[in-house]
Amino acid sequence: MRSVIATVTDIFIRNVTKPSVTLALTTTTQLREGKPMRNLRLTLAGLVTFATVGTVSLSAGLSANAAPLPTLASCKTSINADEYAKGKLTVATDTPAYTPWFVNNTPSNGKGYESGVAYAIAKELGVKKSNVVWVHEPFNASFEPGNKHFDFDINEISYTSARAQVVTFSNSYYDVQQSIIALKDSKIVKDHTPAILRTYQYGDQIGTTGLAYIDQVLKPTKSPRVFNSLADAASALETHQIDAIVLDTPDGQYMASSGSGEVVNSKGKNIAIQVGQFPSTGEHYGLLFQKGNKLVGCVNAAIAAMKSNGTLATLQAKWLSIYTSVPVIEP
Repeated sequence: MRSVIATVTDIFIRNVTKPSVTLALTTTTQLREGKPMRNLRLTLAGLVTFATVGTVSLSAGLSANAAPLPTLASCKTSINADEYAKGKLTVATDTPAYTPWFVNNTPSNGKGYESGVAYAIAKELGVKKSNVVWVHEPFNASFEPGNKHFDFDINEISYTSARAQVVTFSNSYYDVQQSIIALKDSKIVKDHTPAILRTYQYGDQIGTTGLAYIDQVLKPTKSPRVFNSLADAASALETHQIDAIVLDTPDGQYMASSGSGEVVNSKGKNIAIQVGQFPSTGEHYGLLFQKGNKLVGCVNAAIAAMKSNGTLATLQAKWLSIYTSVPVIEP
């Protein structure tokens, strides 16, 4: 889940008096200068106060489209009629576009996992690489209702039932797992059996799937501390106010990396580690389309072919090994 401003359409609202949630407010709301963390910030446009906390259902990760798929042969002859710009496949993403999803902030170079996926889909649909056009779409604008100026958006966008009410998603092109981020000298690094995991003090950002995982799967004995931003949660981890943060594996890897500067000591040295990742609960990234876009069927057929012929696995091995190599631990 990358840099995102979650809107009211993304979340369900519950009362903060629910026993398992404690809202923690801090003054460290801005990111460290020069270190643009891919954090998930919450904007409620004045409709929600601090008396409410957004929740995310982990059951929302089911297949976005279960309809029978068209044949790729038929798609190659019909795609032109459904394209946003006839004869071109218009693909959107945000800027900057982060490694390893894209490389050098240049989606059109075919490098990086999401760039590779987009071009592989085009190939399956008979679209030449020269006919793939990239456009900019801010992340938080992508899942707003209304007309879109692209065929699909590929931008680490997690499928949720709330978002699917106003946009259409493809089937999964990457299954997302949640992971634990802690301090390198923390007990949790070595002691993380299912029973012991319930005893730690967790903290996370309001409205995230990480917080939902803590609440719905880990079910700790201590109420998780809830922060307004991921930067606040990182600061709380850094100052030992919490034992761990639960965050999707890609962003967790970034937070724990030496170059992120998100969890550091007084000398600026990284002190965080990605302890491990949990088995998938069904959360996944999907390509985002304008609601009801007919092209989604052909794109799903292309994704199915890429899963069957090993293209997705090859792209993941090439670009995402940094994530797939994270050890799996049981919740």
